[in-house]
Amino acid sequence: MDRREFLAGSMGASLLAALPADLLAQTASPPPSQAWDAGRVRHLLPTVSDTRMLIKASFTQPLSASPTLRVGGRPVQGRMNDTHGEFWQFHVDGLEPGRRYTLSLTAASGAALCQPWDLSSLPGPNARPDRFRVLFFTCAGGHDRLTYLPAAIRSRLLRRALSFQPQAAVANGDHVYWDLLAPRMSMTHGASPEAGRLAGTFSRSALVFGDKNETVLKLAAGPQIVPVYGTDFRSTPVFFLQDDHDYFDNDEATDAMVTFPPSWFMLQLARATQRLYYPEFLPDANRPPSLPWSSAGDRAGGLSESFGTLRFGRLAEILLYDVRRTMTLAGASAVFVDGEVEKWLLARAASPDVTHLVHAPSNPPGWSAGKWGEWYPDVLGAGNKLTTAVPKPYWQDGWLKQHDRLMASLAAMKGRAPLVISGDLHAVAMGRMLRCGALDLKANPITTVLSGPIGTAAGFWPSAFRGVGATPPAHLDLREEIAPIEQHGFTLADFLPDRVNLRFFKWDVKTQSPGAIDSLEPFHTAELGRPI
Repeated sequence: MDRREFLAGSMGASLLAALPADLLAQTASPPPSQAWDAGRVRHLLPTVSDTRMLIKASFTQPLSASPTLRVGGRPVQGRMNDTHGEFWQFHVDGLEPGRRYTLSLTAASGAALCQPWDLSSLPGPNARPDRFRVLFFTCAGGHDRLTYLPAAIRSRLLRRALSFQPQAAVANGDHVYWDLLAPRMSMTHGASPEAGRLAGTFSRSALVFGDKNETVLKLAAGPQIVPVYGTDFRSTPVFFLQDDHDYFDNDEATDAMVTFPPSWFMLQLARATQRLYYPEFLPDANRPPSLPWSSAGDRAGGLSESFGTLRFGRLAEILLYDVRRTMTLAGASAVFVDGEVEKWLLARAASPDVTHLVHAPSNPPGWSAGKWGEWYPDVLGAGNKLTTAVPKPYWQDGWLKQHDRLMASLAAMKGRAPLVISGDLHAVAMGRMLRCGALDLKANPITTVLSGPIGTAAGFWPSAFRGVGATPPAHLDLREEIAPIEQHGFTLADFLPDRVNLRFFKWDVKTQSPGAIDSLEPFHTAELGRPI
């Protein structure tokens, strides 16, 4: 695809004749990948299913013609994702399930762009693997110049996680922090003078691609993603889920501003960031192709932007869902996820065709920090304590009703240990949900996990930013096995036929050196046996 074809497919935008080269340059380079020659590849993030692969990649210099990905000798032409030839994607179908493929990238001239590498497709839906290991983490975004944990340390944390050889990784939300309008967060992020110096200013009335907005987006988002991942995940499929900051705003609600549902420009920035940097979700036979933000005309092959499935044969299925894009403000009938999405989630919980079924929403059940855009009505009251005695402004009680329907569906599963693994709240935590409203869950408690943040800045832990850490809401009886710990970390989950093993990792930026990351071991383990 050349630039003319790209722009014709981008609503007829016209590429600006010239943009300063220094603005187009990325402001950070990815870390060198150990024992592998990345060549001209700046970053590379793949996702897979049993029969497909989707790979997003960027290059140190724009490519004037389409590169070729070879998958086991089969050539696949790249599709340009920006208007300058820096960003490309490769969509491959017709693969054999459960097979390891050798991949290579070459320029149009035939020259190698990087060293070959391996990537495996997932087992078919009826396969019966005996083990599946998944890495879970959240909040990996943040610009080094805006006081976030340096990208090099974030990359080091992820490399330690990869040393345990997970077969897939779930990155649950907040890959970018560049809030533009939210009354509190924007002043230190996208609307700050430093942000203007680093990236320039967005024009909300203009297109993202083919306008100076494209340059601003790359300068704002690129340093938050590219140096964190580089090419380290080339052989580990990733599943990136978006949350509020990925729409370039915090979930805030005041008389002056209610930031969600996302405005049109917020949607375009979220879609553009995904298009450039990380893969959408591949189709799944048990997920309707017509769910919102699925099968869009400018996305290839029935991809889904907000609702995904990580299916590993009959052993495990992880359902990923963004609660921001389809949320409504309709009082008692308000929802976080569209009604058709809820039907899909309920149907999968009721289906017996997989051993372990896990929910991975972008907004965590189990805890509250008094934020507006939460499942729960708790708000910060006197003495920095959460309370429901005071109404939470602009909160919608329909959100909690949907929460209860989803939790009830998990508790009703037969022969499964209900499990929810989410992020957002900048903590590592684990609890057993024993009551949900009027629903008694003691017979089959729901285990809920906060997976751990990779890149939180010092001033944005919940206890610092909101005055209260993550706390069980009044609506639940939650037995905390790990009360929320505001430290950087991640979680590994091992799915086996008779149980799920969880391992929790944390690193304290205040007391531990970066070198300690390289030998991190789990500080807590848990085993969830399947009920008989």
